[in-house]
Amino acid sequence: MNDNQLLRYSRQIMLPQVDIEGQQKLLAASILIIGAGGLGSPAAIYLAAAGVGNITIYDNDVVDLTNLQRQIAHHTPDIGTDKVISTRQTLNQLNPDVEIRAIKQRLEGEQLELEVMQADVVLDCSDNFSTRFAINNACVKHQTPLVSGAAIRFEGQVTVFTPGQNNSPCYNCLYNSDGEELQNCATNGVIAPITGIVGSIQALEAMKLIMNIGEALTGRLLLLDGLTMEWNTMKLRKNPNCPTCSGL
Repeated sequence: MNDNQLLRYSRQIMLPQVDIEGQQKLLAASILIIGAGGLGSPAAIYLAAAGVGNITIYDNDVVDLTNLQRQIAHHTPDIGTDKVISTRQTLNQLNPDVEIRAIKQRLEGEQLELEVMQADVVLDCSDNFSTRFAINNACVKHQTPLVSGAAIRFEGQVTVFTPGQNNSPCYNCLYNSDGEELQNCATNGVIAPITGIVGSIQALEAMKLIMNIGEALTGRLLLLDGLTMEWNTMKLRKNPNCPTCSGL
């Protein structure tokens, strides 16, 4: 760690839970973010600012005017630009020391398996049911920690899955893969700060996992009602008959 990095991250390094050792773990870490929208934007920004050394972002969409209300990695001049390119530009301006891989494609199949296998932590910032289950399957297979977030209307939720550790459930324990497609912001709307809150919590949970500090949200689903500003926590138990993770 050079002098500039010591100064840049000084407010984190002074925390006894982080210290030099924790910051070095962040600098050496590789995080995979799937989705560069409402959740991926704040998550990527805070992870880059905090000094996570390698961030890979996948998204196959372009910036649209309707995105700018909540997807804070993008700006008005970015309309029509690939979201991953816009995000990379924002992160590079914020922290040029971070290595950013930006890939415009839907992450699936063998490429999904490869990226999950190479990541220290995966952030699911996607917005559709099939992608979430594919990510979960890959993380369970390769026992890669997964931080899952969702936001819609005035509601947010976050949880962590650590396959093979702490008797962790998986996404399939929480939701039935035969169920209906999840609702999304395009059809139901979302208040802007909810995505920022959820994405920021995802970033924090990822950092805790990398540094092995605190208590992760494994086995707990954190729920936020933004209208009443009430937080609730639901305990999640591993389904012994889960078709995805029961073998772990």
